[in-house]
Formats: sequence, structure tokens, C-alpha cells
Amino acid sequence: MDNTTLLIELEYCNGGNLYDKILRQKDKLFEEELVGTPYYMSPELCQGVKYNFKSDIWAVGCVIFELLTLKRTFDATNPLNLCVKIVQGIRAMEVDSSQYSLELIQLVHACLDQDPEQRPTADELLDLPLLRKRRREMEEKVTLLNAPTRRPRSSTVTEAPIAVVTSRTSEVYVWGGGKSTPQKLDVIKSGCSARQVCAGNTHFAVVTVEKELYTWVNMQGGTKLHGQLGHGDKASYRQPKHVEKLQGKAIHQVSCGDDFTVCVTDEGQLYAFGSDYYGCMGVDKVSGSEVLEPMQLNFFLSNPVEQVSCGDNHVVALTRNKEVYSWGCGEYGRLGLDSEEDYYTPQRVDVPKALIIVAVQCGCDGTFLLTQSGKVLACGLNEFNKLGLNQCMSGIINHEAYHEVPYTTSFTLAKQLSFYKIRTIAPGKTHTAAIDERGRLLTFGCNKCGQLGVGNYKKRLGINLLGGPLGGKQVIRVSCGDEFTIAATDDNHIFAWGNGGNGRLAMTPTERPHGSDICTSWPRPIFGSLHHVPDLSCRGWHTILIVEKVLNSKTIRSNSSGLSIGTVVQSSSPGGGGGGSGEEEDSQQESETPDPSGGFRGTMEADRGMEGLISPTEAVGNSCGASSSCPGWLRKELENAEFIPMPDSPTPLSAAFSESEKDTLPYEELQGLKVASEVRPEHQPPVGAWVTELSVFYLN
Repeated sequence: MDNTTLLIELEYCNGGNLYDKILRQKDKLFEEELVGTPYYMSPELCQGVKYNFKSDIWAVGCVIFELLTLKRTFDATNPLNLCVKIVQGIRAMEVDSSQYSLELIQLVHACLDQDPEQRPTADELLDLPLLRKRRREMEEKVTLLNAPTRRPRSSTVTEAPIAVVTSRTSEVYVWGGGKSTPQKLDVIKSGCSARQVCAGNTHFAVVTVEKELYTWVNMQGGTKLHGQLGHGDKASYRQPKHVEKLQGKAIHQVSCGDDFTVCVTDEGQLYAFGSDYYGCMGVDKVSGSEVLEPMQLNFFLSNPVEQVSCGDNHVVALTRNKEVYSWGCGEYGRLGLDSEEDYYTPQRVDVPKALIIVAVQCGCDGTFLLTQSGKVLACGLNEFNKLGLNQCMSGIINHEAYHEVPYTTSFTLAKQLSFYKIRTIAPGKTHTAAIDERGRLLTFGCNKCGQLGVGNYKKRLGINLLGGPLGGKQVIRVSCGDEFTIAATDDNHIFAWGNGGNGRLAMTPTERPHGSDICTSWPRPIFGSLHHVPDLSCRGWHTILIVEKVLNSKTIRSNSSGLSIGTVVQSSSPGGGGGGSGEEEDSQQESETPDPSGGFRGTMEADRGMEGLISPTEAVGNSCGASSSCPGWLRKELENAEFIPMPDSPTPLSAAFSESEKDTLPYEELQGLKVASEVRPEHQPPVGAWVTELSVFYLN
């Protein structure tokens, strides 16, 4: 909330751009279209009856029910069955009367009445004794939560509310395996954007925002396929292809093994396909040595899975009730079952009850468990100390002894990592990287090719806290491949280091003067200009990632005489391009800026990239006409906004933020600035205006 204005951040809308749909409504409600999550649809909407506000009361009931039971009110494996259950009133469970009052349960039942006429209105709900006696308290809390929480900035004047409307592009790039130049994937069907990616030794997999799965091969040829693409054959599809056998299944996450694939649906059901040589299908080899189409693991029908991870030849799954299961190849004890035997069906892993597991991550021949408290457990092959299990112990007479753990068959606490609260762990073939709660990057394992990023190629025995080019930066994504590491930071940079052979580091020909096997031991920026990385995955020699970049931004200001709109248009190709030099373009890039205090991360842009302020008539004509940049509802809200003038200052944006010692201008000078701003020539754009408030994202 900004005073009385509600600003909503939107993600995507199936079937097109939601922003365009809003414009087509011409300030009217969506009364005949279904927009939202089907789990909260009312029975009348399922039956095709026209929308009314009693449907909102039904949705409120569903939300309260979910808060009380921690389960969806109505649940099913497909939309058709879901609508049937909603119409018939078949709830997933009932509210526990021993935990909640009869009055609260009756409120939920009233909201979920099948007859919309029998449901209470919003006023009737608020007038119930249960809510009426705490209404004032709740309204005060809402007011407090909606109060502006802007960071204090050094400023010579008070800043006015400014809305920055931005549009971003989401693209998938791959490289490695002999291809050093990042290749953009533009063959996924129009309108799809990726939400999760995964690289395997022989293939790639992508989950789109529409919850569909795409797979294709990543090898150069010569390797036999075993059905790991899930398309019903062993063909080598070189371009992303939709796994049609999973049509209608909402895919939540995917993980790739050496020659097999496992994915999880939103309902927590597991599907696997590919080679079953080591029993990675989890069905006791009843379907033969190769499974060419997705096959459901009935083992998890009553125990939904939250996350799955695949090693080269083993699988580990974490269920929603925080149980860990593993199966497949057991060599070096990678399954954590206190043996080296292979298991062809999921086996429950014995984890201490005091530990709550929040994530599982498989390396090629080892496994990590991440606990809620940030501790790390590991099992499997500890070659090069890539599991972080080796210990350096001090003796009584000040000499040190290094204790090596070659491998372990049960999950063991990585004591060297206990000094940090780990939130992400990323194992590679010979080394591992981790990110702690402060965004710091840790590496350990083999350093033969500089893959630890410590600036040399010397053997490292312990845990390395990376500085150098990453010093002071917060790392948000990291992944390790075969002797190389890729990381992304919160200031929208991507770094690579380690073995650059076979295109692993995305080096251009001019960046590898000593041949194709050049190594770098310092993190090196790659991929051109600024990009945000929602997901990243490396395996073998290959890398796949999702990058987002601002396409354009429209800054909508409000003043006492009307609207003012400035526009910055930016390139979306890696490495720049467009109408100016790379330096000029980067200075105009709009990127998410980190908030050290942990608050809102807004959007910044330099005023020199704006086209200047325009009159209210031009604003309405230009923005709401051809470019459709300002919808009517937003224009009405901004027309009544308070205008606070901004000074004419040649000081650049960066200098303005750094000069905290300047005093606030007296009232008389502010009045003079306001008069000056009113007589400013139309051709003279403001120089020192600051644009840092709120981003509303409209994504396809």
C-alpha cells in the first residue's frame, strides 16, 4: 500500500499478457472471465454461472479452511476432477473441532455454503462476534503492515511516490560440450517461459511456468540414449521437445541423472523414465532395463514428495513430511543406508529426529542433506574432500594432524561447515560450492583447474570463503560441473571459473589465447551486461540457465498539474547492442538493487536515460494511446497524488546518494524550487530527479 493506492505485483497469466487484458477491460471488472487459481473457484463458477461477489466469499472460506488444516479445501489430480469435487462439496478433510472453536468452524462452513445466496456478505462476516471484538485490533495491524517502509536516504528534498512500470524478458541459454558461445533457446513454444532448468550428462530438462516439461539431448553425438527424454523412443532430439505423456500433469520440479530423469508434480507424485540399470526407476526393475515413457512411482501415492535430486546413478527424495528416501546405485555408500548395496525401490534413510531436513542434493557419487538450522550432512565418496568431511585436528604439543575420510556409508555431519549457516549446496564432479545465509560463497574439494576460485591451483585441505572478485557481493545461485563453477550475484552479474576446455566457461575466441584448455582460478564476469538469474544448473561440461533482463521501463510521476512519463528502452541481448556504446547502455540498465537492510528491492534508473517530462495532454495521448503505457485506473489514482518538486542539480545519481552530510533545504528555498520547476522550458529535462520506488512486473 502507498497511502490509499494498492500496488500489486503480478507474475504471469496463461494465454497472454495480463496487462493487455486489463487494458481491454476499459476499467471494468473481470466479470465473465476466469482469472485465478482453480482450487478456490466457487461451485457456480464451475457450472458456468456468471461471476458475483459471493464467489469471493467462497474463496475467503477456502483460504481460512487452508489456514486451519494446512491442506487445500478441495484437491484433485486434474482440473476436471477438481471441479466435480467442488460442485459436490467433497472436501479434502474437515476442520478439527478439538483444536478450533465451534464459532470459527461455523464461519468457515457459512462461507463454503453451496448456495451463494446463503453465504454471508463481507459486512455480515465482520459483524460476527468472533471478528467484531477484535476488529479494531486487526485494522490497526493492517494499517501498520501497509505503512510505507522506505529506507532513509540522504536527500535535499522529500521524495514523491513514483511508480515504475517495467517489462522483463525471460530466456534460456546453454553452453559447453564444445560450444563456448551461449546459445539462446527460442524453440520452446511461443508464450512459454522457463521456471526451472536442469542439466544432465547427456540431456537437458526445463520446467515452464505453465508446469510443462521439455527435454532434449546435449551431447555432440555417439552416445546411446536409453529413454531419458521421455518421448517414447530413443531418438536424439536436438531441440527442446514437450514430454507429451505428462500432458495434464502440473510439473513442479525435474532432476536429471546420467541416463535417466525424475520429476515431481504439484501433487507430490513422482515420475521417472530412462535407464533402469541401477534401479533408478524405483519399481524393482519390473519394466525392463529401459523405460521410454514417464512412469509413476506408486510408492509415493500416500506420501507426497517435496523435492527430488539425481546423481549419476542414484536418486534421493524428500517428502512433505520431511522423510528422506534413496534408491539406485549404492557404491561408496552414496544412498546413506549404511551399506554399499544397490536398491531398486525407495528406502527410508535413518535421520536423527532432532534434525529437520529441508533440502536434498546429489553429487555424481555422493549425497548432501541440508537441515533447517543450516547444518550439512553428507555420505558417499569423499575424494578430494569434496564432501567436506576431512578434519584438521590439533595435538597436545601444537602439531596438527589431518584426518581423511575416504568415504562414508551413512550420513555424517560436515563439521567444517558447522561454522556457517548453509542455505544452498551445489556438488560437482570433484568439488562442491555452498552459499551461507549471508550470501557468501564457500568452496571445497579439488583445485587442480582453479575450480575453487581462490586465485591459484594449489591443493586446498579445508573450506574456502571466497573473496577477490566476489568480495562484498551476495551470491544467489551457484552450480558446479566437471572442474568448473558458475555463480550469479544479487547485483545481476554472472561469474565463471575453473577449466575452460570444451566451452565450459563461455569464453570467446579472444579470451582464450593459449588454446581451448585455458583455466582461470579467479571468478571472471561472463555473459555481457546485467542479468538476473532465477535458476542455474551445471553437469559434466554443460551449463543451462534462465536469465531475465529489463526490456524497457516507464516512469510515471504525478504532480499538481497532471501526469509525467519518461521512458527508458534497453537491449535484451547478452553483451549489449543497441544504439550506443556498451558503457552508455550499462549506465541505463535498470536492475534490482540490493537492500542491505533486507527490505524492498526497488528499481533504479538514471534520469539521463529519460526522455523528459511531458504535459498532461501528451501523457494521456502518448502513454495511453499507441504505446498503451498508462491504464485509466492508474491515471485516475495519480491525478490526485501530492506533488513535491525536485531540485535542478547537476549531481549524478551516485553522488547524490553518497552526500549524506548535506543539510535539508529550508522551506523558502523549496518554494523557490517549485516556482522554478513550474517555469522550466519544455525542452529542458530534469537532471537530478531520482527514481527509486516500486516495480510492477508485467510478464508474459
